[in-house]
Amino acid sequence: MTLPHHDRYAYVPIHARPDFDWPTGKRLAVYLGVNLEHFAFGAGLGAELAPGGPQPDILNYAWRDYGNRVGAWRLLDLLDDLDLPATVLANSAMYDHAPTLMQAHHARGDEIAGHGRTNSERQSTMDETTEQAMIAHATATLTSARGTAPKGWLSPWIAESRVTPDLLQEAGYAYTLNWCMDDQPVWMRTRSGPLLAVPYPQEINDIPAIIARKDSAADFADMIIDTFDEMLAQSAAQPLVMGIALHPYIIGQPGRLRQLRRALTHITGQRDAIWLTQARHIAAAYTTRTPAP
Repeated sequence: MTLPHHDRYAYVPIHARPDFDWPTGKRLAVYLGVNLEHFAFGAGLGAELAPGGPQPDILNYAWRDYGNRVGAWRLLDLLDDLDLPATVLANSAMYDHAPTLMQAHHARGDEIAGHGRTNSERQSTMDETTEQAMIAHATATLTSARGTAPKGWLSPWIAESRVTPDLLQEAGYAYTLNWCMDDQPVWMRTRSGPLLAVPYPQEINDIPAIIARKDSAADFADMIIDTFDEMLAQSAAQPLVMGIALHPYIIGQPGRLRQLRRALTHITGQRDAIWLTQARHIAAAYTTRTPAP
């Protein structure tokens, strides 16, 4: 029986792939994906702490805005304390809403990847012309602010149209974080050439864990630690990528940040055994080791 298929990549089990090492002979690459998002007031999409009422939904809007005003700055302090790099997944609207926060990440050398204009919209509902214009607008904003074009993209809500990978490749992106089907990067087909899918976590991600599954902060920290320990052991057989997805309005709350500190301290305690890096460096390293077909 043949089911409809995306035709973006082939099935290849992880045990049947070429072996390689990450830089300096490491087997496990670890990166943090910090989502910096801005939401429209009284309109559009947005995660909810509690079931929202009629717009304007003050409770949930203000809860999300806490992340940019407080939580993201506390998370920055934690990253500095532990000397951790980050890949920042930034709505381009953040440069108008919280420019000092974006500058703080620029100053520490964090990667800035594309994350649409705002998480109040979903690109899967756009026609191709509108989606192409949205990607171009977000890309231009990040390029102007940083001086270099972003290498990677994560769609708001990880929502894609049928042509999103094609549009990203044609806009000059080297990798996407939208597809979460593997623990290694995977080359994807587009109508204009290859695009690399770098693993982005949906399990080690505070939105599904804490908001959807209602896990406690301690549960989430334990899951980070257990995933890290297991993947470090598994990486003896295959080189792997572990991402940790964070949203400051969720993980930046004090009680949750304390538990994240515990988990990240555990990881940095084995710094010499792993490659602590950014998503762009993972994409570049994989491209040199396993070139696009």
